[in-house]
Amino acid sequence: MSDVDVVDEVSADDVREVQALIDAAAREDGQPAVSEQGRLQLRGGSRPGVRHLLLRGGDGVLSGYAQLEDTDPVEAPAGEFVVAPTRRGNGYGRRLGQALLDQSGRRLRVWAHGGHPAARHLAQSLGMTLFRELRQLRRPLAGLELPDPVLPDGVTVRAFRPGEDDAAWLALNAAAFAHHPEQGTLTQRDLDDRKAEPWFDPVGFFLAERDGKPVGFHWTKVHSAEELGEVYVLGVDPGEQGGGLGKALTTIGLRYLADERGLPTAMLYVDADNGAAVRVYEGLGFRTHETDLMYRTET
Repeated sequence: MSDVDVVDEVSADDVREVQALIDAAAREDGQPAVSEQGRLQLRGGSRPGVRHLLLRGGDGVLSGYAQLEDTDPVEAPAGEFVVAPTRRGNGYGRRLGQALLDQSGRRLRVWAHGGHPAARHLAQSLGMTLFRELRQLRRPLAGLELPDPVLPDGVTVRAFRPGEDDAAWLALNAAAFAHHPEQGTLTQRDLDDRKAEPWFDPVGFFLAERDGKPVGFHWTKVHSAEELGEVYVLGVDPGEQGGGLGKALTTIGLRYLADERGLPTAMLYVDADNGAAVRVYEGLGFRTHETDLMYRTET
């Protein structure tokens, strides 16, 4: 088996090859093994703290891909990896996992999207233990019956204005997700990447304001091929929490996905240990559809 190539930037030809591998694995597994953020970083050029690992078999065919992101000043580097379906069972996954451990100095967090038994077994065989569970919840939108949204006094809602609202939204997002290891660290480049995606539509990006200052938001996303509407990101300024703004924004977004976009199903992601959020979403009819698991080293 050949060595793993570690690069800071993936060439255009290799990006196409890696994306094809990710797509093939997603068809096999039911969901992508590399997150949206990872896929954006794959094709977005060099980024500080991000490395790409490409593993080819003896025949030169790309057999596996991994990504390592070391940008969090506190948390261990985070990794994701995927092996081509036709190359599984030949030690490639273990080789990539070991390479991630080596590159991170054996201080690593790694996702097992979908929580498949083979991925869980591999993580455990690498000496990693489970420490985070991210749930994907879904609910039908057909016949959606939700009470009218009740906004706190003095709060209004409008659509996000790209460019004009960027800086204020990034500040609000950072405050709302100050303790979230991924969402709270989004930068202008991350926002620009998402605005450039075909799915981006500011009409479905709801911004709540008080006296002209953003205090909450509900960014929806439409997965057209799957006919899914997503509660992509929903955040509320810490000073506004507990006043019903989050529930009102959730209702506004769900009604938009059901009535304006005509989608049959809504989905969202929530950490399993966020009991308050889980209860709110379950109260709105969401139920667990699948689970992503994150493992980490003990060192």
